[in-house]
Amino acid sequence: MSSTNKSLLDAATEKIVESQVWRSIFRHGYPDTPLNQSLVMMSNVFLHLHPVKVSRQAMKITYTWCMGGISFFLFLLLTITGVFLMFYYVPDTTVAYQNINQLSSAVSFGHLVRNMHRWAAHLMVVSVTLHMIRVFYHGAYKPPREFNWVVGVLLFFVTLFLSFTGYLLPWDQIAIWAITVGTNLAPYTPLLGNPVYKVLVGGGAVGQATLIRFYVGHVILLPLAGAILMAVHFWRIRKDGGEAGPPPPSRRELEARAEREQTVSGARG
Repeated sequence: MSSTNKSLLDAATEKIVESQVWRSIFRHGYPDTPLNQSLVMMSNVFLHLHPVKVSRQAMKITYTWCMGGISFFLFLLLTITGVFLMFYYVPDTTVAYQNINQLSSAVSFGHLVRNMHRWAAHLMVVSVTLHMIRVFYHGAYKPPREFNWVVGVLLFFVTLFLSFTGYLLPWDQIAIWAITVGTNLAPYTPLLGNPVYKVLVGGGAVGQATLIRFYVGHVILLPLAGAILMAVHFWRIRKDGGEAGPPPPSRRELEARAEREQTVSGARG
């Protein structure tokens, strides 16, 4: 009975490992051989951020428009200007609006930095959207890039949430009522409903708890999630041979090619 269960477990494990979902995420087998042990190190974004080899095609500036690079540049600009703004902004409903006014009138280069932050946020939404349109139009979401497409979709939502949470921080009438309308859609979320609204707002209406939650999400949680996803995204682009074009051969193709060459050489010998 135990041998039967073991064989069923082995068959189920083999089916999962050989599935397209598993292959799109993991590019190597179990670390049971020296080859797979090295591939674990070289294929992990946190253990080996840069790939061992980079194709010439991946380094060329072609018809991809560089929208991904522009989006990353805007993210860096938003990070730098956002840190500057954090020195003068207090997430308190009694002083937040006054902080924004003082920043624009009494702080040296404050008005310039705030406008750079605001316009960079708008441009990042546009550039990320155009980048996704380009990827979809050129079919760069197809295997073996489907996992990276999912990462890109997550980055798109992170970008939208960054824009949404940052909209409330000036705490003016436009921001308050816009976020009120936006958060009122949360109770209609399938399955979750009201808990989503309570997590976002922190109470029965937009107030101090909402401002604190949006501020923490805007300056800590969402940028951190975006940075991690971008690291994975860039690494997978390099591993997949660029944003578009033919992908590099997989490990299985290389092993099959090596076996064929070994068989041919053995037959000749």
